[in-house]
Amino acid sequence: MAQLAVNVVAKDQAVWSGEAKIVSAPAADGEIGILAGHLPILSVLNAGHVRITEVSGNKLDFTITGGFMSVDDDQVNIVADKVTLNTPAGA
Repeated sequence: MAQLAVNVVAKDQAVWSGEAKIVSAPAADGEIGILAGHLPILSVLNAGHVRITEVSGNKLDFTITGGFMSVDDDQVNIVADKVTLNTPAGA
């Protein structure tokens, strides 16, 4: 199964890096979902949530303050001013 190499970066530090099945993010034109094989894009991101499903099936949720996302050759880079990893309820 094809997968994505994903990097989530805040302006002052790397926040998360790993392999994923899907990434969804709050693009300026609306929510965008990225799967392996997606065409290259560069998109402005609004404040909101970035959701990542790891290859293992584990789901991650990040709150971002806005930034941008680039996708090229199954490599996804998300850069935001501020990124917070949200912990699931009960964790």
